[in-house]
Amino acid sequence: MANEKSLLNRRDVVSRILHDRGDALVITSLGNPTFDVAAAGDCAQNFYLWGAMGGAVMVGMGVALAQPQRRVIVFVGDGEMMMGLGSLATVAVHGVRNLSVVVLDNEHYAETGMQLAHAGRGVDITAIAKAAGFAESRVVRTEQELEAAVDVVLGTSGPVLVTVKVGTEPTPTALPPRDGPYLRSRFREALLGADAHK
Repeated sequence: MANEKSLLNRRDVVSRILHDRGDALVITSLGNPTFDVAAAGDCAQNFYLWGAMGGAVMVGMGVALAQPQRRVIVFVGDGEMMMGLGSLATVAVHGVRNLSVVVLDNEHYAETGMQLAHAGRGVDITAIAKAAGFAESRVVRTEQELEAAVDVVLGTSGPVLVTVKVGTEPTPTALPPRDGPYLRSRFREALLGADAHK
């Protein structure tokens, strides 16, 4: 693992990616990805998964297939991504062109006590996505690589997976709404407008 001081700050990474998101839809896995997206600006186009570990990419795929004209970005931690590895193969074989997966990889299980995770033991999530058939997969370790990756996440025909190597330093918790029915209804209205009530 790289020196902690040389790693990117998780919250800054998410904020930079979402700065120019336009009408992109965002799905988050539990824990830090949810807190980071909320800190960048809670809005109706964000759908936070407070549970269902391992399911974020599949939820994102479903949304992307249902909304083919919109970019869908899924933010996951490396532990979540390892739990849902099979989803990468499913996304790839369906060729979901408007889906981007951003893996915030601190190589640890942040939710359960910072134990070393598979990514910290040599498992290469980016290589797995490439082998599964993702149209674009890359690792980001520097600010320059992040800047180049933003356009890929927001606009490259996918499926796209970007693994961002981030530090483990704690950040203040930014809690978005936790009410599942409310989040579902809010997201549905953001997608369908007045048709959401029909």
